[in-house]
Amino acid sequence: MTTADERPSGFAARTRFDGKVVLVTGASSGLGAAMAVAFAEQGADIAICGRRVERLEQTAAQVEQTGRRCVVVGADTSVPEDCERFAATAYDEFGRIDVLINNAGVGTAVPMTREQADEFRSVIDVNLNGVYWMSQSAVRRMEPGSNIVNISSILGTWSAGLPQAAYSASKAAVLGLTRDLAVQLTGRKGIRVNAIQPGYFMTEMTEQQPGDFLTGIADAAPAGRLGEVPELVDATIFLASDAAAYISGTSLIVDGGLTVR
Repeated sequence: MTTADERPSGFAARTRFDGKVVLVTGASSGLGAAMAVAFAEQGADIAICGRRVERLEQTAAQVEQTGRRCVVVGADTSVPEDCERFAATAYDEFGRIDVLINNAGVGTAVPMTREQADEFRSVIDVNLNGVYWMSQSAVRRMEPGSNIVNISSILGTWSAGLPQAAYSASKAAVLGLTRDLAVQLTGRKGIRVNAIQPGYFMTEMTEQQPGDFLTGIADAAPAGRLGEVPELVDATIFLASDAAAYISGTSLIVDGGLTVR
């Protein structure tokens, strides 16, 4: 396990990922794609997965423009075998896995009296089960000093008033999973596990919400606006970096102050 004295000196050095390998799930667009590129800019080689391979190739091209390598794997993280194949492919290519960003997620807004069983289960399968299967596969190949960042949501602990039972339940469960995995892994294996709780950012998923709803959210946030993707990416880079080496089992809310109102 890396000690404080062995870590690079200076904040800028501790937020670099030179010589490291970062896995990002759900990297075909939006936040996942932005994270893959940002970690590459910080020096990491990248492995990405998702169900839309053509879009993944576009992300990979952006990563490679930074001068870093990128491995693309078509995978559905709700399928344990796909998670194992993704982690194995990344490890075979790079020989290590240092960071896993569990970003893949889906959302619905269906009243509970009309939501079908398959609709509910499909959200849980990706947003919760997929995080667990992917973490299992990565941890089998991680060394001490590695870490996992799970993308949860403020809707795991707060309600925006929309009928999002499946999404909210899955994101709340991710927070509980994060705490448990941190207890299991940090002491025994030297692997940190944390979560990010994003508020409302302009992403592909958020753009599906009604415009007047998003306007109301922006007005309610003390920051007076929706978040910008780089602001969330920067928070994730910090939590995955050596600058956060003593942080494990917690969640970082990035919402412009929305949930304190």
